[in-house]
Amino acid sequence: MNLSTIILAAGKGKRMKSELPKVLHPLLGRPMIHYVIDTARNIGSEQIVLVIGHQKELVIDATRTMDVQYVVQEQQLGTGHAVLQTHRLFREFEGEILVLSGDVPLLRTDTLNKLIEVQRKEQPLASLLTTFMPNPAGYGRIVRDKQGFVSRIVEHKDASPEIRKINEINVGIYIFKCKPLFESLPLISNNNSQGEYYLPDIIKMYVERGEKVVGLPTLDIQETHGINDLEQLKHAENILSARS
Repeated sequence: MNLSTIILAAGKGKRMKSELPKVLHPLLGRPMIHYVIDTARNIGSEQIVLVIGHQKELVIDATRTMDVQYVVQEQQLGTGHAVLQTHRLFREFEGEILVLSGDVPLLRTDTLNKLIEVQRKEQPLASLLTTFMPNPAGYGRIVRDKQGFVSRIVEHKDASPEIRKINEINVGIYIFKCKPLFESLPLISNNNSQGEYYLPDIIKMYVERGEKVVGLPTLDIQETHGINDLEQLKHAENILSARS
């Protein structure tokens, strides 16, 4: 299976209370995005494409020696819009696209290799990583069908009391078949409170078409830890220090 990786790295990170782009904040002395790039390389990505925006020159300067490509998201119009900006680089690509977040630096190579194995075995249009959270308030819940495939991702605010009891959540890490992904991205809507194009809406579109979507849980919730503020950055440093 040919695999390339898109890393979303365009956000401002306002809650970091710094002018530095969020993905450049140091994690044990290295910009956090370096860990994500290393992981993408370790799983054998043919291409690694960074979607950049806020203070893009700084992100380029910090990663220019890491054999990556860059695509600029001029307007911050959501994760679906960010991935769509990379289309020109993948017009001839026949494989799978892994989408990672530049602010989720603790993912293990082994976990992503398992996600790749599931994608290779089941051959769905998409596979996504999930985890279990004791108190999942605020997170999108994974609803599965009788066969165990993903039937819906329901955001907390839209969830019924019954669905809110589900503690399996979406962590925003996906593998897509390349061609169907870029055919479908222009079809998603920004009819939501933020006026943005959300990547999880692709999953909804696939399921409504009757396509198979696989969800792979990781039991290590720590590796899905996203960094949005300085407290979470410190927590990530503690996790990383404990691994070594």
